[in-house]
Amino acid sequence: MTAVSGTRDDVLAVLDRLGVDRAVLAGGDIVARSPIDGGEAGRVTTLSAADVDALVRKAHAAQLAWRVVPAPRRGELVRLLGEELRAVRTDLGLLVTLEAGKILSEGLGEVQEMIDICDFAVGLSRQLYGLTIATERPGHRLMETWHPLGVCGVISAFNFPVAVWSWNAALALVCGNSVIWKPSEKTPLTAIAVQAAFERAAAKFGSAPDGLSILAQGHADVGQALVDHPLVPLVSATGSTRMGRAVAPRLAARFARAILELGGNNAAIVAPSADLELAVRGIAFAAMGTAGQRCTTLRRLIVHEAVADRLLDRLAAAYRSVKVGDPREAGTLVGPLIDKASYDGMVKALAAAKAAGGTVIGGDRVDVGSGDAYYVRPALVVMPDQAGPMLEETFAPILYVVRYRDLDQAIALQNGVPQGLASSIFTTDMREAETFMSPAGSDCGIANVNLGPSGAEIGGAFGGEKETGGGREAGSDSWKAYMRRATNTINYSRSLPLAQGVQFDIG
Repeated sequence: MTAVSGTRDDVLAVLDRLGVDRAVLAGGDIVARSPIDGGEAGRVTTLSAADVDALVRKAHAAQLAWRVVPAPRRGELVRLLGEELRAVRTDLGLLVTLEAGKILSEGLGEVQEMIDICDFAVGLSRQLYGLTIATERPGHRLMETWHPLGVCGVISAFNFPVAVWSWNAALALVCGNSVIWKPSEKTPLTAIAVQAAFERAAAKFGSAPDGLSILAQGHADVGQALVDHPLVPLVSATGSTRMGRAVAPRLAARFARAILELGGNNAAIVAPSADLELAVRGIAFAAMGTAGQRCTTLRRLIVHEAVADRLLDRLAAAYRSVKVGDPREAGTLVGPLIDKASYDGMVKALAAAKAAGGTVIGGDRVDVGSGDAYYVRPALVVMPDQAGPMLEETFAPILYVVRYRDLDQAIALQNGVPQGLASSIFTTDMREAETFMSPAGSDCGIANVNLGPSGAEIGGAFGGEKETGGGREAGSDSWKAYMRRATNTINYSRSLPLAQGVQFDIG
């Protein structure tokens, strides 16, 4: 294993190219670190909860001006943002790698996802359709219209440090809203770089109100102040189920909306008819990609007993051969965990799995020459049944494996956890595939066939059920969450017939 080299100079150089003033790293209590070597790249100044009110009021004033701008014109701002992101894709993708530890192709892919959602939102700006509804009253028209909602709060997590903001911001902006973003304390630099790109786009647009997109760096108290503010009618929060349990009641208490993207203990079923070569490739990326730190990471594998031994032999070989190391290096497929807490969580889960009778392949720490960086070999854990740590989400590259005998049992195992984000089945049997996607099948927000439990394309709505929170972001009709609906009746006659045959004659 080649020792990782220092990252501070790399971070500073890429920030320079991204147009970020180095003064932002001059002080503050958020330490910007790279998980590649654990080294400090700088310190970022944070806000306090007391600062949030002024920012929200600034964003509210901007939204009052922005809401009356025609939606296609609002789309032009998002188009310009997409162009700015295209121009910095390579450097911003590298910064994602440096700050979040993703391999280079994943860092670049995350920025491409931002570009894609901007393209989607630009088209959407001309498609914010309402309905004309059949009315029972002659001389009347019944319809619905959609209007901007207000200030949209976005609280994002470290594992997708920039894409989650874009899913929300691109749609919120074309829908006529302003945005306040509280990024993860673990990835403050990518947020600064994205805000700089937005400001360049706004300058080219020429008439964007000041405060349309605001970056609010801070700790949990800043997020709480954003959640509690009466001028923020919507908060989209991505993170743990524990975080969601704190956020949801506070929003509900003031009748605000929540888009919650929380935990995912995702499973894949491998049926007897599965193409095993395809399954191995799909499982390998789903379980080991992003070092197991995606909300859609494959964490549970439910394999038919007829193919289990053959599949496990091939998976074990893949797990032994995958290159773990510096995510900037060619050929690396698994980079570092974000920090020591993630590593400790993995160690604890593997110990619990062994205590529950599990057989562990891999899972050992990889020495890269830095005691402050946490690289691990992905773990494949064969369990006697679905119990213990397998019922919990550990944000690390651990894949638990259990056997099943019939599809009903497999689906029951798939659905037998509190989370309901993503799922998949590998099968060439049409009946099995259709059953899995039917009301009697997966209970998740994402259900795939012959690929891992990913929701990568922005055209579909992303999100899950149960303890995953029920939120939906990105494509399909997710835009409706960022707008308020009005039902309108227009009487163009000279009479006043009442609905349902009601009579109220005062003459």
